[in-house]
Amino acid sequence: MRSQTTLARKSVMALTGLFLCVFLVTHLLGNLQLLLPAEKAQLQFNWYATLLSNIIFVKMIAWLLFISIVAHVIYALILTLRNKQAHHTQYAYDTRKNVSRWYSRNMGFLGTMILVFLIIHLKDFWYVYNYGNLPVDPQGHKDLYTIVISAFSQWWYVVLHVIAFMALGYHLLHGFVSAFRTLGVYHHRYGAWLYYLGIGYTVVITMGFICIPIYLFLASLQGQPPVASS
Repeated sequence: MRSQTTLARKSVMALTGLFLCVFLVTHLLGNLQLLLPAEKAQLQFNWYATLLSNIIFVKMIAWLLFISIVAHVIYALILTLRNKQAHHTQYAYDTRKNVSRWYSRNMGFLGTMILVFLIIHLKDFWYVYNYGNLPVDPQGHKDLYTIVISAFSQWWYVVLHVIAFMALGYHLLHGFVSAFRTLGVYHHRYGAWLYYLGIGYTVVITMGFICIPIYLFLASLQGQPPVASS
């Protein structure tokens, strides 16, 4: 019974994790608009943010995303505690480090880093957008663009962002293939392709999210991108 419960929890972890992987793709595509010329970026990014906040279907997806994050975190904590209890008895020789990578053995630590960053990220952007008194752009949309540009003009915030997404990258590197294995969608015939797909996905997502704040910070040092006047 306990093994079945553990398998069920791992399946929830896998499903919520893969859903979050899909979300990361759409979130990155939306954020790439920040790299457009300033005036166009401001109008298009703010329109995009307004669109996401006004469509009922998107709101439902947002709540599903929130539930997925909570479930992913809760089940990760449960499984971590279970594993610690299972390995409470120390063996004379622990050779796990010889057969697994360091990030695979430290998923709990990496996940904690990501969770802390996520709380900061939601507070600075999601909460401010939904409950803050934001100015509007020339099209009358809440000016989230200005908030983002201001945040990424601070070097420490960019460093925090880079560290968090490096942690996410290692988390994805292990979790992507692991999720398919947990769900039984893994076979030795295409296992290598799935592994390389996971690497490709991880590199694109990680570098995409890292490059955006670095670009905006470097642009701010040169006085660009200026915030379009409202």
